[in-house]
Amino acid sequence: MPTPKKPAPPSATSSARKPLVYGAAVVVAAGLLGFASYRATAPGGTAPDTSSAPAAEVSAGPRDGVYPELAKLARRDPDDKLATGRADAPVVLIEYADFKCGYCGKFARDTEPELIEKYVKDGTLRIEWRNFPIFGEESENAARGAWAAGQQDRFWEFHRAAYAEGAKEKGFGKDRVKALAEEAGVKDLGLFMKDLDGEAARAAVAKDQEQAYGIGATSTPSFLINGRPIAGAQPDETFDQAIEAAAEQARATGEDTGNAGDDAGDPAP
Repeated sequence: MPTPKKPAPPSATSSARKPLVYGAAVVVAAGLLGFASYRATAPGGTAPDTSSAPAAEVSAGPRDGVYPELAKLARRDPDDKLATGRADAPVVLIEYADFKCGYCGKFARDTEPELIEKYVKDGTLRIEWRNFPIFGEESENAARGAWAAGQQDRFWEFHRAAYAEGAKEKGFGKDRVKALAEEAGVKDLGLFMKDLDGEAARAAVAKDQEQAYGIGATSTPSFLINGRPIAGAQPDETFDQAIEAAAEQARATGEDTGNAGDDAGDPAP
């Protein structure tokens, strides 16, 4: 396992990277997620072949390993440009990721499309993206570019282009990020470049980044599924088990609102 790089500081004014005080249980969860994230997805490594790796343990008990305080981090904002799926879906997967992360690319190409087909399209799952740039300036460029693309309703197209095979090897300098936006179908590239360097983009990325540090994430990708922490590009069955357990728990407690109404989001293409 390569030696992990120290994450770049989120901003000069950011708070210290300590788990947010959501409650004593979350301090335990944050330590758990941080350790698992460090072991599973240390920055600087190449995404492992997980095709034959055992799934991370997900208990058959829907409540086990779930922290309600972490579940509250789901925004469920129907106007969220960086989310897909019903705002009232019974299960929310929050993904903290970096476009320069090989593990994140593996998840984006191999696992996420299957989750969208199986769970987002039938209304069970909502996916909420959080920018978590930890590899320096180019990571920040890509994160702000993703946000800027989202303002023109092209976040998921940008996401797909930035995570395509070989994309990260070309880097994420500003000219490259602009080219990705064009590939993603962003119509107003002038506005895109203005948004890319704007304060709103910087603030949005910093907010996501601080949330990730606050729950104890130390590398990417890190996930929360209805408050259950999962770290790394785990096998598909890990996510299937966690999503189905969360859906079962939502049904048992009456949290599933049932119908895809006005707050339904379009699945990512």
